[in-house]
Amino acid sequence: MKTEILKSNLLINKQQLIMKTIKLLPALFLATLIFSCSDDDTPPAPVNEEEVITTMTITLQDPIGNEIELKTYDPDGNGPTEPAVTVSGPLSVATLYAGTIELLNETESPAEDITEEIAEEADEHQFFFNLSGGLNAETEYVDFDSNGNPVGLTFVLATTNAGSGTFTVTLRHEPNKPNDGTLSGAGGSTDIETTFSLTVE
Repeated sequence: MKTEILKSNLLINKQQLIMKTIKLLPALFLATLIFSCSDDDTPPAPVNEEEVITTMTITLQDPIGNEIELKTYDPDGNGPTEPAVTVSGPLSVATLYAGTIELLNETESPAEDITEEIAEEADEHQFFFNLSGGLNAETEYVDFDSNGNPVGLTFVLATTNAGSGTFTVTLRHEPNKPNDGTLSGAGGSTDIETTFSLTVE
């Protein structure tokens, strides 16, 4: 009789254990699902995207305050529309010009000032200046990053004799620094590049 009672109690306990386990299964499954999904919901690391630049304005000021403006405007940024490139006038012979560069993203309203961003991330950017053809002039950097490497938001352009040619300005993102002053040696990616036709007279 005692044996039958013991077997009966064991059977009841076994059934109760099975029922408890069955009741716990959905909760365990849900917890596992939440845990596994939580890894998938982890936001990806932020990507530092390259700047959208629609407008580059280069101002060349001579010692008495006369200014020549070089400007490129691309209304759709990296879209298919060709940029409009303008030069406000000729340069003078034997003149030292103080150059400044302003960059804007005018796809946003109000326009975003990219110049400030370039200045803040100076160690990740550098302008390159290439004079070709019969343009008798040379350039020199005025501003530098925290490591003493050139940036180019401000520069000097010095003319010598009369002539004409092209002035290509290229902004590189994450170039090798220091570099040999050439685009091929600098590497990185191009944020903006424009060629201006200049005349010295």
